[in-house]
Amino acid sequence: MKPSVITVTLNPALDKTVTLEELQVGGLNRVQEIRIDPGGKGINVAKVLRNFQVSVTAAGFVGGYNGQQLLGDLDKLGVQQAFIQVEGDTRTNLKIVDSSTSVTTEINERGSLIQETDVLVFMKQMESILEGAEVLVLGGSLPPGISVDIYRTLTEMASRKNVKTILDADGEALALGLKGKPYAIKPNIHELEQLMNRKLESTQDIVQACRSLLQEGIQLVIVSMGADGAIFVSANEVIKTSPFSIEPKSTVGAGDSMVASISASILAGHNLEQLARWATAAGSITASKEGTEVCCKDEVAKSLNLVGIDKH
Repeated sequence: MKPSVITVTLNPALDKTVTLEELQVGGLNRVQEIRIDPGGKGINVAKVLRNFQVSVTAAGFVGGYNGQQLLGDLDKLGVQQAFIQVEGDTRTNLKIVDSSTSVTTEINERGSLIQETDVLVFMKQMESILEGAEVLVLGGSLPPGISVDIYRTLTEMASRKNVKTILDADGEALALGLKGKPYAIKPNIHELEQLMNRKLESTQDIVQACRSLLQEGIQLVIVSMGADGAIFVSANEVIKTSPFSIEPKSTVGAGDSMVASISASILAGHNLEQLARWATAAGSITASKEGTEVCCKDEVAKSLNLVGIDKH
């Protein structure tokens, strides 16, 4: 079966989550619990979509022993994959969870160098697997050797095949990716401020910034603001959501769960309010889970009516 969604993770990782009673900076820390999961924005999105029973293929680059472990883990999760094997080793990202404060500290490796020949093989494969897909999700950091405008190139490739792109990146990769006119983008508030090069103090400031992006050819801008909810802006509507109360355990994958829900909502033909409810509920539920665990469709569906909706 042709996948409905393709996710691209150019710089995937093995996420190693260690839980401590209390992080002692500069002191000795003893680990309470440890878990290792396949990680990276696109992979997290694919994990959630798999839980939502959406057909999805995860693509990108993997290498070495870590790469093999990552592919094996995706197999166990039932995620279809189309990763290109490269030299070098897939990186490990360390996530340190302080149980006393529920704060997660992330230490991310840079990633191995990707050769030009690998990029050519990847691009040829993308031309093929995008045929018949409906949504392309692009997200995360770029490994060394990858052109910083690759998200623009992939977005334009998807557009030629009538595939809607959701871009979830930051910095230069986001700024250049916008030139490809993706269907939707999901910056967090800090990424949007960085993109606009100014502080956004109010809801009005944020909406104004989103509308300026719509004028660039984007159809939908979603700004995630953690515990303050999210703002969804399309050509005709502005919706601000308020999340329901949870006990936050790990923010890892919360934004990716939103992107997965946005993808599923696009496939389902949801209106903006439905999409906003699904995305906000998914992000909240994933934030209430330990480590790198992600939400399931049933628990999100049960929480939809708990999401506060404010139409502007």
